[in-house]
This record gives sequence, structure tokens and C-alpha cells, in this order.
Amino acid sequence: MDLEHKAIMRLQEAARLSEFYYHNALLVSYSGGKDSDVVLELCRRAGIPFSVIHNLTTADAPETFYHIKKVFHRLELDNVPCAINKPTYKGQPVSMWTLIPQKMIPPSRSIRYCCSIMKERNGTNRCVVLGVRKYESAGRADSAVAEIQGKTRNGKATFDFDNGDERIIAPCQMKATIKIHPIVDWTDRDIWQFLRDTKVDMNPCYTMGFKRVGCVGCPMAGKVRYAEFRQWPKFENLYRKAFGRMVEARRAIGKDGPWRDADAVFRWWMEDKNLDGQLDIFGGEVGAYEP
Repeated sequence: MDLEHKAIMRLQEAARLSEFYYHNALLVSYSGGKDSDVVLELCRRAGIPFSVIHNLTTADAPETFYHIKKVFHRLELDNVPCAINKPTYKGQPVSMWTLIPQKMIPPSRSIRYCCSIMKERNGTNRCVVLGVRKYESAGRADSAVAEIQGKTRNGKATFDFDNGDERIIAPCQMKATIKIHPIVDWTDRDIWQFLRDTKVDMNPCYTMGFKRVGCVGCPMAGKVRYAEFRQWPKFENLYRKAFGRMVEARRAIGKDGPWRDADAVFRWWMEDKNLDGQLDIFGGEVGAYEP
């Protein structure tokens, strides 16, 4: 069985579970990246009912946001419900630039509070489809076709979705949030080949030389951030201003270190020194700034 056929069968089975147990169509979480575009095309080919949501991060490149708007317009013409979910924190609207001063630490690879607040708070009590692939990173190597998120990474429950794992019925009956990854076993080569064959309209950031699409300045992008800030310099200014307000917020509660100003934060952050010793540099205080 080829990958496309297998993915379509997964989506059709997930749609059946969603309709029967959740009394709702599948919810596709759409980022504007290549994997999300593949998932949307597969949903269309599967002939299933679905709705789409985009979690607004406020830090996506303008080209990404325009691409999302264009895709949503096309979907709505086909009567597919679409929505843009705006982020909130502690019950109030928030952006990346107002969140950083509130958290009082820069987002990092090890402390990704921005992801949990901006991107991962949707689909409660729904069957949610995402373009997660195990070949994307070491952190996703253990991803399965169907999962339920636990309180910790080790607490995640996975199901043998392709072989009719009946254990999935109980959480469906309780309307737990189940994540479906129909292209979990696709490689980068598979993704690009499918997009070329189907001539799916892609995010223009890929034609600008970027291999990933996400928040501009994301620490997960490593040194690519330098190229991102050259392409979109306004985002560097936004981060610097947010870091300045962060330093002021820390001083207001008596935390003078470890930075004297926004420039010091930005240079430290760009050098990726947050990869190791994150806890040490804050003297073990990181937990104090978590929600």
C-alpha cells in the first residue's frame, strides 16, 4: 500500500471515529507549512468532512500569514469551516511581544512556553489532525499515528491505529483529545514529491530559500534565525523591544541579572547559549516563571 493510500485510509477511519464518538467533524490544525498543505490535500482526496483551525502565533512571517488567508479563502469557497484562533494568557489577549515580558525569560529550546501558549491550546475534546512526522526531528521520532497527550512526554499514550487497536475506543467514548498524524511515516522526499505531483500551492517562504516555516526567530531554527532577521528585520526590533521590557520586569521584582539591557539578552539568545545550562543561568528559578 502506498503512502498516500495509507494516509487517506487513516483519515477516513479518524473521520468515522470523530463523527460517531465526538459527533463532530475532524479538526485539522493548519500551520501554513508544507506538511499542513499535504494534510489538507489528503483530507480533500479522502472525501471526508473536516474543519480547519490556525493558531495565530503573532510571529509568523507575513508571507506565511498571507498564504494562510489565501488557503482559508479557497477552503471557505468549498464550504470547509475555517477559523483563526487568537492566543490568550491568563484570560487576556497576548502576543509574542507581550508574553516575553510576562514570562520574564526568553523562549528557548528547553523552555518553549511560546509553543504551549500560542500553538498547542486548541482542539479540546476533539479528534485533531496534525502534520506531525517522525522524521522531522529526534523529538518526534517516537510519534505514532494516533496519540493522547499525557502530562509529561513519557505519559503519552499511543495506539496501533493501522491495525484496529481497540484501546482507542475508551478515550473516544470519554471525548478525550486525540491527535491523528496521517503522514507520520512520510520523509521529506515523500512530502516534496507529493507536492510536486499534485501541484499544491505552497507557502512562498520555501521559494525564498527557507526549509522551515514557523515563528520568525524560533530558537528551534538555530543559526537560520540570522537569515530570518535579515529577511524580516522588523521582527528583530520586536524581539529587542520585548527583551527590554522583560529586563525592566525582572528588575521590578529585584532580579537584576543576568542581563543589563535588551542588547545583552538578544546577543545571548542568538548565540544559543540557552541550549545548555538554562537552569543554571537562572539559579534554579525557571519554574517560578511557568504558568
